[in-house]
Amino acid sequence: MKKCITVILAMIFLISCGSAEETDMETETEIEVSEFEQFFTQLGQQCGNAYPGELTLEPEGDDMLEGDELLVVHFRECEGDQLKLPFHIENLDGEWDRSRTWIFTKHEDGLELRHDHRKPDGSDDEVTMYGGYSVNEGTAITQEFKSVPRTEETGIFRGWRVEIEPGVRYTYGTIRGEEWSWRVDFDLSIPLEEEPPAPWGHE
Repeated sequence: MKKCITVILAMIFLISCGSAEETDMETETEIEVSEFEQFFTQLGQQCGNAYPGELTLEPEGDDMLEGDELLVVHFRECEGDQLKLPFHIENLDGEWDRSRTWIFTKHEDGLELRHDHRKPDGSDDEVTMYGGYSVNEGTAITQEFKSVPRTEETGIFRGWRVEIEPGVRYTYGTIRGEEWSWRVDFDLSIPLEEEPPAPWGHE
């Protein structure tokens, strides 16, 4: 009888140890999810939705936007390790500029941001696919991407900063050093009822 009890207790001990090891493994897996991966996941969670935005900062002399245009970001294509976010601009004359698409690619050690610029006929713009890789670990909310040519040219960190707060805002802009130099903000609280058409050069 004592021998049976001993065997039963041993089995309970082994089962308990196994459960504890499984729990430890799950905890380790959760810890191993990096900040940039969390950031990428939060971008992907917006997929299928489009949101309105506006210009919030523009340096003096920059005439890309006048400030009253309707801006729209569309989380349009989300496949595996790549996300494509068209950036639509409704000009003051009512015509739409659908030339720009932000492309985020996830790699093993960080993220990559590229700018796909197209002409109305869908062909590549003279300047397109420029961008850079994320620097440092970043956070689940903020990632910065370095422009190597601009940084080397000025001797000051130049690149892009992107922020995502699900249900609150999506922010994209350029930075010089640690400060914003150009910035647009999109309201993620309520998606647009109608999704915009495909950007130029995309189906």
